[in-house]
Amino acid sequence: MRTIAEAVQRPGRDASQSVIKGQTGGITQELCEKAVSITYDNLPAPVIAGARQLFLDGLAVAVAGVEEKAIRLLAEHYRAYGARPEATALGLGFRTAAPCAAALNGAAMHVLDFEPMWSPANHALSTTLPAVLALAESRQTCGQEILTALVKGIEIQGWLREAGHAAALSGEIFHLPGVVGPLGSAVASGHILGLDARALAHAIGIASSRAGSLFANAGTMTKCTHCGHAAQSGMEAAMLAAHGFTANPDAIEAPTGFATAFLGRDFEAQKLLDFGSSFRTVEPGFALKMFPSQYGTHFAITAGLDLSKELSDHEQIRRIRLTTPVMPYVNRPFPGNGLAAKFSFQYTFCRALVDGRVTIDSFSDRRVADPVIQGLLAKVHLTMDPEIPGRFEAMHVEAAVELANGRVLTARCKGPRGAWGAIPVSREEHLDKVHDCLSRRLSDAMVDRCVALALEIDCLKGSEVAELLEIAGQFEFAV
Repeated sequence: MRTIAEAVQRPGRDASQSVIKGQTGGITQELCEKAVSITYDNLPAPVIAGARQLFLDGLAVAVAGVEEKAIRLLAEHYRAYGARPEATALGLGFRTAAPCAAALNGAAMHVLDFEPMWSPANHALSTTLPAVLALAESRQTCGQEILTALVKGIEIQGWLREAGHAAALSGEIFHLPGVVGPLGSAVASGHILGLDARALAHAIGIASSRAGSLFANAGTMTKCTHCGHAAQSGMEAAMLAAHGFTANPDAIEAPTGFATAFLGRDFEAQKLLDFGSSFRTVEPGFALKMFPSQYGTHFAITAGLDLSKELSDHEQIRRIRLTTPVMPYVNRPFPGNGLAAKFSFQYTFCRALVDGRVTIDSFSDRRVADPVIQGLLAKVHLTMDPEIPGRFEAMHVEAAVELANGRVLTARCKGPRGAWGAIPVSREEHLDKVHDCLSRRLSDAMVDRCVALALEIDCLKGSEVAELLEIAGQFEFAV
């Protein structure tokens, strides 16, 4: 496998110098040639089926997400632009310029932390689908091209993570969707725009200079913008490249480029050429989220749900012990609001233990301030064990609830439903989630029509895609 240094060593050029002046022929160029060559007809049936489910999930989660204060504020901000109404703001009752719609819908798709999780960890859907939707609507693109663009945008993000050896979450500073997401959006948008390999390499180069987001903003309004801005930045990079705007076409593997800045100098550029070898939507696949919170907390939630079946009176709880991987940003003993609670092992476990379920409404500020939950939080003792792997694919969470009578209830979750190797989420369960999300903004008739169209997205003409987005965009927004 070639490392960054090896990838750029070619006759007549020193490895310490990055490629400039429009020269092509590196790993990024090979990657782009491969990406451009893939069409809908090249996608195996399981990839198409997975992409349909992703499309439906992302659309539903975005519509539900617009109820959050962060999205209302962003909507007010983007609506004030008075931009050309060419793309739908999902669930908000207005249209705006495509880049604004991508940013707003991407934030709405991520704000609940309810969209699928990927291996290695990433939010590849909310960084890609919003850009595809906005561009497709403004260009009357058919569903086949939408699905193909989505698959490509997800694909590049997965291989960027693989080539960077997917560092454990506890060691990361950057929130990965804001890092690899712009490149995924650029590749997906490039498909919709019909970029050739050379132009796509420039789009990736432009997007590389727009990458970055910080874990310091986990649990705040700003986190949702990491995905929205990634979708917007990648789309604009592709649009600029379509107009002839240029960048370093080897920006990923250049010694002072994207990989060195974000993914480490041992980045194996050659791995990027596995693009499309098996497609990330099926290998290793994605984990559908059934709880709207940070994915590590799903392990604590699952343990809490298991123990709630054995607990008849939460007032009898004397002490709670949680043992988790080292994930400092998910150690929040007393989260101050619903956004922070999504990143609290302690809160999510207690909520599951008391209610026997965890839903979108579990993370309202009012529910977080519940005196019952606050009393239980004071009884939680959390240990972050460095011996437990920090990767979602290998981690586990242990819980022990000590009662007043001396009895101790225990549970251990090695993977929530839908995780890799765990019990899958059934079609019926997923459709229940979709209906719950959509029904928060749409009438029953609109929900049924929206689901029917989305389930056949790759069979839709451009006019039918427009109908779907018009339905999903319904709701008279009032600040």
